[in-house]
Amino acid sequence: MTWAIDARVPVTVLPEGAPFPDGKPAAWLGEVTPEGAVTQAMPGAAHPVACACCGGRSPVGEALGVLFQARARGDVPWFDRVLVSPALEAELRAALREDILAAARFRLVEPA
Repeated sequence: MTWAIDARVPVTVLPEGAPFPDGKPAAWLGEVTPEGAVTQAMPGAAHPVACACCGGRSPVGEALGVLFQARARGDVPWFDRVLVSPALEAELRAALREDILAAARFRLVEPA
């Protein structure tokens, strides 16, 4: 039997009003960091507009990239998943559909 392993970091939109879940360490992508998040990224430009490394990337795609690099370098505590503010859901879906780097590193998981 062949098993397909998807090693991308799971990303879930936290439903409006839902408490931040316990369990696996999670990063947060949104405005206010909830208690329990191991790290947080705000969508926004970290580099000049259209710089050579991220020209054309959306703020959410860029924020996911910042989270991934910080985790890989050990600059933030390890996290096994990313939870996202519902206010960013449309931008998240667009980033995972259109940003090749974000799509290679992260996968959307619909809430149960």
